[in-house]
Formats: sequence, C-alpha cells, structure tokens
Amino acid sequence: MGLQPKFSPERRAQAAAFDYIGERYDLAFPHKDGQLAAGEWLIGQLPAGARVLDAGCGTGLPTSRQLLEAGLSVTGIDISEVMLALARQHVPAADLRLLDLTEIDTELGRFDAAVAFFSLLMLPRAQIPAALNRLREVLVPGGLLAVGMVEADVDDVPIDFLGRPVRVTGYPRDELALVMETAGFEVLQTRDLSYAPVSTQVPPEVQLFLYCRRPASP
Repeated sequence: MGLQPKFSPERRAQAAAFDYIGERYDLAFPHKDGQLAAGEWLIGQLPAGARVLDAGCGTGLPTSRQLLEAGLSVTGIDISEVMLALARQHVPAADLRLLDLTEIDTELGRFDAAVAFFSLLMLPRAQIPAALNRLREVLVPGGLLAVGMVEADVDDVPIDFLGRPVRVTGYPRDELALVMETAGFEVLQTRDLSYAPVSTQVPPEVQLFLYCRRPASP
C-alpha cells in the first residue's frame, strides 16, 4: 500500500527515511526512560479503558505496548508503513493507522489522552502550532497530552539520522512551554533527561518531556 496522496513531498521524504531505518531505531534508542515515565504519569491519571492516541507511534515500543498492558485503549498513527508493520507485530491489539499527525481530526473520535514522543520535532516550526491545535481538538475537555522533544534552538534543519537525511526542529525549554500554552494547553510539568543513544551515528541530546492538559473549559 502506497502513501496516501495527502502526504506532502516533505512528509513523504521523512516517511521514507523511517521506512529505511525500521527496527534499527529501537536498537539505537533502547532505553526510553523519559517515555516510560510519561506513560506511567498518564496511566496514573486515567481509568481503565480510557482512549489514548499515540501520535507518531513508530514501532509501538515502548509506549503503545506500555499503555495497552495497563488496560488502556490505544490508537497509534504514523507516516511510515515499515514502522506500522513493526508496530502490528509488537502491539497487535492497538488500532494502528497510516496517518500524519498534521491531518488528524475528530473522525478518529475523541481521546482522554494523547502522546507525541519525538514526532513533532519532524515538523518545521511553522507547522507545529497547527498540529498541536489538532491534538487539542481530538482531546476531551480536561484531556492529557505528553510531549517529548529534543532541546535545541533549530528549525527544520537537515541532519543525517541513522544513515538517512531527515529534517528536525527543536526549542529551548521555555520557548517550548510557551508554544504549548499558546496552543491552548496547560503545562503541568516539564522534565528533562540527558540521553546518549547507543549508535554513534546519533549525538547525545537533552530530551524534554512536557506533561500537559487541555483545559476543562475554553
């Protein structure tokens, strides 16, 4: 099955990079403590059966599996067909769809929570507010959002990532919090984690995790 026509050329290029990377992504990033901690935060806030959107689910590890094993209902989306094929092996009980986070809408239904771990950083800054608005709209009032980003003051910069060119974006932490607040989220916590990937093809980084909430009323 080919990529859907609505994918822009830039997003097709990003998808092709992750099709090539495939399972090597989890080999390069085997320890995802920040994601797991954010997942535990969500699990502690949500009732059994709550609906969670994993926006940029990748291979489904560790987040979709963690949330499913905690008794939550998970919908995962990604632009990479190879990543989704791996996710179907790892988390067959999840509802997995080939879909860009810039295209999500309430046709997916409404969610009690969402996660976007290192998927927003694959967008230029000009597109991130609109993507956050879409995430906010699919959340119920009071719904939760956990975001993972790399701390860096860059916008749509090309890099070599595990042997393929990708374009990445980052923010300083205070600026990232402001972006979230401007998009209509309350930032409840900000956590940081110094991370050194196993692969020497990827440099060490500081990961930022923001725990957010859509306000219960406009």
